[in-house]
Amino acid sequence: MTAMTFALAGALLLASAGATLAHITLEEPKAAAGSAYKAVLRVGHGCEGAATTAVRVQIPDGVIDAKPMPKPGWTIETTVGAFAEPAELHGETLTEGVREIRWSGGDLPDEWYDEFTFRGRLTEALTGQTVYFPVIQECGEAVTRWIEIPADGQDPHDLAEPAPALTVIAPSTH
Repeated sequence: MTAMTFALAGALLLASAGATLAHITLEEPKAAAGSAYKAVLRVGHGCEGAATTAVRVQIPDGVIDAKPMPKPGWTIETTVGAFAEPAELHGETLTEGVREIRWSGGDLPDEWYDEFTFRGRLTEALTGQTVYFPVIQECGEAVTRWIEIPADGQDPHDLAEPAPALTVIAPSTH
């Protein structure tokens, strides 16, 4: 292989890595219904060169018992609201829970990478579905809304600001 071939291969690798980090994504994009799911939102850049100062994620229907992980230097707020459908958890019927989590007050420079983590339980009703976690990324005065959800048959890679997606598979049987 020539030096030119190595340079071209390296450039292609870097370009694909940059595209991967161009959106806010979930570290693990697949999980089983009925399981506890640790959601890790990967933030690879700020907004138009500005540092990220807040990250807000909306918790979709069917995800219950959501709890954010503390992050040093950031303040956490949760918003509680009604579920579209009641859900069962440890023999208790839940009609409301955390619907939004917001980390704020931090400073994540545009050239740095970080993760924002929470956990929740995926209800059995989500089996076979793709659920979306709309995210608002605040960078001082600039805001990026990762809220686009693909229409049926649309390639999510065609969206400019796609919401992080989770494919919910059938529970494993032992």
